[in-house]
Amino acid sequence: MLPDFSMAYLTGTSFTAPEAVAVAAEVGYQHVGLRLLPNGAGGQFQALIEAPQAMRETLALLKDTGVGVYDLEIVRIGEAFNANDYLPLFDAGQRLGARAVLVAGDDTDPARLAASYASLCEAMRPFGLDADLEFMPWTAVPTANVALQVVRAAGTPANAGILVDGIHFGRSHTSLADIAALPPSLLHYAQLCDATPGTHFTEAELIHTARIERLLPGEGGIDLTGLFATLPRTLPVSVEVPNAVRMPLVGPKAWARQCLDACRVFIAALPPP
Repeated sequence: MLPDFSMAYLTGTSFTAPEAVAVAAEVGYQHVGLRLLPNGAGGQFQALIEAPQAMRETLALLKDTGVGVYDLEIVRIGEAFNANDYLPLFDAGQRLGARAVLVAGDDTDPARLAASYASLCEAMRPFGLDADLEFMPWTAVPTANVALQVVRAAGTPANAGILVDGIHFGRSHTSLADIAALPPSLLHYAQLCDATPGTHFTEAELIHTARIERLLPGEGGIDLTGLFATLPRTLPVSVEVPNAVRMPLVGPKAWARQCLDACRVFIAALPPP
């Protein structure tokens, strides 16, 4: 039996939040991921927190289609992090019925990063949200091992989580043994895409590929079969395949469908557990 699939924000960056829900329902996703805050100054996002009409439309579509919101983006933990700054995001997440918030660790002070992550989990807990810390090789949390260290240093809060993304697994010093060592209780969903593997890329190259040049499963070379055979088979799969060249050729809706179809075929072909 296949797991649920969620259309990640980066797979359809041109969609507004209501459009993302409608497209997900039409194409066949069970969930969507929404980016309600920019990932950096001037970054693109889906206006919803301070857009009452868009929120009403989104809530109505969620009810009518049965599509759910799986995760929200993005919380970045830097040196001056204050969890209370994100309360509007958490409130929106609760209204949308979201399950998780994607978290990036940017603070290079390990003790302060862990303390900030602990405060984030505590602030999110009343809203029913998990704080899924994503390891990315250009951040202060570059590997799965470091992500686990942060979570443990924070006291392993009940709503702590670690997000595994195929591209970051394949481009960081993270092994299948490291993935197998992650407690299943910390794994809430995983992101699927492909790319050329390796740890030799520059920071600029890593970011460029991650944001606009990912590939469908099987087109790159990352050991996705090993990765997803190691992860719990019931994990929801977030389909995150931004490609700034190929998507415009077919259109955003057709690309979302193509990505889902490829990911379904890949997951269905995994060896039995």
